[in-house]
Amino acid sequence: SQSQSRKHDTHTMKFATLLLTSALATSSASAFTAAFLPSTAATQTVVPSAQRQASHGNAPATRLSVKVENREIVGAVQPVNNFILVKIAEAADKTDAGILLSESAKIQKTEGTVVAVGPGITDSETGKYCPIPLQPGDGVVYGEFDGTELDVDGVKHTLIRDTDVLVKFGGGELKLDSVDTISDKVLVHVDFSETQTEGGLLLGSTKNSEKRPSTGTVMKVGPGRIASNGQLSPMSVSQGDTIKFRDYAGGEVVIEEEEYTVVEMPDVLARF
Repeated sequence: SQSQSRKHDTHTMKFATLLLTSALATSSASAFTAAFLPSTAATQTVVPSAQRQASHGNAPATRLSVKVENREIVGAVQPVNNFILVKIAEAADKTDAGILLSESAKIQKTEGTVVAVGPGITDSETGKYCPIPLQPGDGVVYGEFDGTELDVDGVKHTLIRDTDVLVKFGGGELKLDSVDTISDKVLVHVDFSETQTEGGLLLGSTKNSEKRPSTGTVMKVGPGRIASNGQLSPMSVSQGDTIKFRDYAGGEVVIEEEEYTVVEMPDVLARF
């Protein structure tokens, strides 16, 4: 009937208004990190295929009990935009030298395993779709201060952007052979060798120096960042190049007890 139709339209408008109000409450759409989707099946682990296709088709959601800001939410955790859900690796219980650490002194790693990925984002200026170059099961290392932590079924997870990822790796172990860089990132083996002053005095760079070296050898090169035309931008350095990059640029990564720096291509000043 017409009255029932009008009631349906009224409810639809109210729901749309609530959605719009929620969206305007944040500075931008990219501020949303995840959606918590209710589920009637306790064993459900994946969002229905039709729903995935509606959000570009590559974003599985995991059915979990999540504690966020001391609130417990039960449902399917679905990262949105360019966010990814990562299960944080267990804290190291001993040093590289084999010294056992107490519970309070354990070293929290900034690495983990990708559990779910968002659908990616669309460039606001060009309208080009930018997919996430990661998939569930990938190992990732990210910045120390990146991410929003979640307690998922009693296990620490974090929501980070794909741009927060320094390197990805496979096989479950962080080794140089299994590591790759994404986007326009470059993995550099930094040079801690001795330097000589004008007076001939040798100065040794240390890993704990306030100013880290900003030169090194390129070990891995990412495929490039997606440009405004939708194509990958070319990388102007190659594996084996010695490069100079901006002071304090990049993030630190330790791989097989060796220190590396991951820098973005715009921070590379010259190659030799």
